Amino acid sequence: MKRTNMKKIKEIIRLSCLEGLSLRQISKAVSVSRPAISKYINAFNVLKLRYDEIKNLNEKQLIELLFGNPKDKDNNKRYADLSEKFEYFAKEIKKKNVTLQKLWEEYIEENPDGYSRSQFCDHFNSWRQSCELTMHLEHKAGEKMFVDFAGKKLHLTDKKTGELLPVEVFVAILPASHYTFVCAVKSQKTADWIRGSEEAFRYFGGSTKVITPDCFKSAVTKFNRYDPEINPEYSRFAEHYNAAVVPARPAHPKDKALVENAVKIVYSRIYAGLRNDLFYSLEELNRAILIELEKYNSRKMQNTKLSRIDLFNSTEKNILNNLPTELYEHKKYTKSRIHSNYHVFLSEDKKYYSVPFKYFADSRKAKADIYYTDASVEVYFNNERISVHKRDYSSKSYVTNTNHLPSNHKAYLERLNPEKTIALARSKGKYVEELLNIIIAEHKIPEQSYYSSKGFIKLAKIYGNDRLDRACKRSIKLGFFKYKAVFEILKNNLENIDEKPTSSEENIPQNNNVRGKEYFKKKMKGYQRG
Repeated sequence: MKRTNMKKIKEIIRLSCLEGLSLRQISKAVSVSRPAISKYINAFNVLKLRYDEIKNLNEKQLIELLFGNPKDKDNNKRYADLSEKFEYFAKEIKKKNVTLQKLWEEYIEENPDGYSRSQFCDHFNSWRQSCELTMHLEHKAGEKMFVDFAGKKLHLTDKKTGELLPVEVFVAILPASHYTFVCAVKSQKTADWIRGSEEAFRYFGGSTKVITPDCFKSAVTKFNRYDPEINPEYSRFAEHYNAAVVPARPAHPKDKALVENAVKIVYSRIYAGLRNDLFYSLEELNRAILIELEKYNSRKMQNTKLSRIDLFNSTEKNILNNLPTELYEHKKYTKSRIHSNYHVFLSEDKKYYSVPFKYFADSRKAKADIYYTDASVEVYFNNERISVHKRDYSSKSYVTNTNHLPSNHKAYLERLNPEKTIALARSKGKYVEELLNIIIAEHKIPEQSYYSSKGFIKLAKIYGNDRLDRACKRSIKLGFFKYKAVFEILKNNLENIDEKPTSSEENIPQNNNVRGKEYFKKKMKGYQRG
């Protein structure tokens, strides 16, 4: 067969097999006689092959296949026997540690008169290049998940105004089986990017070893061919699912061709199915997407006669990593310098959280990263976690772990221990203890209650425990919770005055010269303000 006719032979086979044209129609299309066309088609039909299995063969391979040595009676049968196993080989090669060498050894053991290793590989590679499945057969099962946002958006409808509200569409695909996941999210922000990735893992029933995104800001902060800077929170998400983030390379379309092709198919298979429906919530939209997605993954692929879910169940389902019991908890992010008192400032709460004091000197050149949830606050410095706190919603301004303090500061604060202060007050009297409890609860800064307790001890030495206890009782009744108020009561011998007026006091006529108890209350308020 002339070399110049090789393209025509392939075109003849295509028009006959895929388009179903008659010999007359094909003859007009390719300018070849009908007897010759009939010869080519008959030779191809003997092989019982599909057009996709021969379209990428080179001239030598196609001539050998169609018009092989007539003396070799087993030539066509040998290829037919081998081609029956191609789908099995395609599944097996996805499994870990399985190579073409291993598959050929198993094949030749069953077929001693079969093809040599090089012929075996040539035939199989030609078949898989022509097959929809096999564009990415080099991907091992359970190894990677490709992720991306679709370029076109879906929309929610505002019930009141009828306004269309755009939402993003997240797409994930397992390259070994082409099993696909799709969901709608509010935005392209990191939290929604993570939510889409997590929903994909939950849909697949396991996680892959690698997540491959495009160089998208929610996933990759700064791309470098050898050391890309991954978004810290997305990296922690991947770690939570025992995965690593390996981004696709810019200007290398083959790295992300599979997910981009999946996006195009999503437009025709999912978007088209939803085009006439209105959705008023994200949950409602995602339920509809899931119905269309199940149809898509269950659809038989033309060349393999298998669906994506069939391939997934047979090659990947049992290889994926087990899912963690808990969902990943999204963390908010902010930055803060480490202050000289070795605390960072969480602006949302207007609260300071401690870090080990040694990091203060280093923080003059770089700020610390703060990641926080409703339950916890984590502080990172130079990508190292240096502090973890339970998030505090009380009124106090400082949350301090004493282990973060230098030894001299720790010794000082031990003297400010509230328990020790209360025990000391208890030894002076019941009402002294009660008043100190009130003072400690009111003060945000521990030093204030510490100095108040020292003042009460000094008063006990001057006036005695009994008088001090009665003075504290009277101060509590009057609503004055200050050291100065107690001091003035003792100084003016007011601790024994009864609040209830006597019968004689009740009969005293009103007179501007009679000051009464209100005068003393005003005086005490003046002391309290002082």
